[in-house]
Amino acid sequence: MRLLSKRNLFFITLFTFAFSTINYAQQGTISINQDPRIDELVKLRKDIDDTSDRYRIQIFSGDRTRAEDKRLNFRKYFSQYSTKLVYETPNYKIWIGSFRTRIETDRAFIDVKRKFPSAIIIRPLKDRS
Repeated sequence: MRLLSKRNLFFITLFTFAFSTINYAQQGTISINQDPRIDELVKLRKDIDDTSDRYRIQIFSGDRTRAEDKRLNFRKYFSQYSTKLVYETPNYKIWIGSFRTRIETDRAFIDVKRKFPSAIIIRPLKDRS
């Protein structure tokens, strides 16, 4: 095994050092031009995704007229919970609340069940408007 001569070793070291100091990453600026409505859409999508893993209580399923009556009746007794009228062919459904945990849902369900015996706990696959 032959050792490199001093001269070759010098050139290899010089060559390596020279190219290692010249090697720079790319630099520049990026300018993004987008429609401002995109931010609104992203926010709306986030709101939809935020509630899709939550529990709700369904107090009614049936025709629209009776659904609206039940919704008004519910608001008289339980104004602290939000209500949502949802259409799933062929019925209109009244969903209340948007509970993060099952325990929170059960606590509300006990009170609601007294006035609305047909109430059930649901966990929608996707939130509907």
